[in-house]
Amino acid sequence: MLVIRFQRVGRTNDPAFRLVVTEHQNRPQSQGIELLGSYHPKTKHTILKNERILYWISKGAKLSDTAHNLLVKQKVITGAKRPVVRAKPSAEVAVA
Repeated sequence: MLVIRFQRVGRTNDPAFRLVVTEHQNRPQSQGIELLGSYHPKTKHTILKNERILYWISKGAKLSDTAHNLLVKQKVITGAKRPVVRAKPSAEVAVA
């Protein structure tokens, strides 16, 4: 199954993300089928290939929740945003 999701690139404490089409079973850092855009969360700079995104969605590619929310915000697709559950930080163990 194809999925459109983010691939993290950039330096430590300076994240940047690529929007890629990849197989669902592949690791997030693996080579994607096609690069669809980029997103820099600190500067809010977004570059998207709208036609290619709509093409892959028409071919049956699913969107990750975060990618879906970004595309709704940028008005590439219509619909409501999806709730995203963030991973909670692991509890630190007190050493006595």
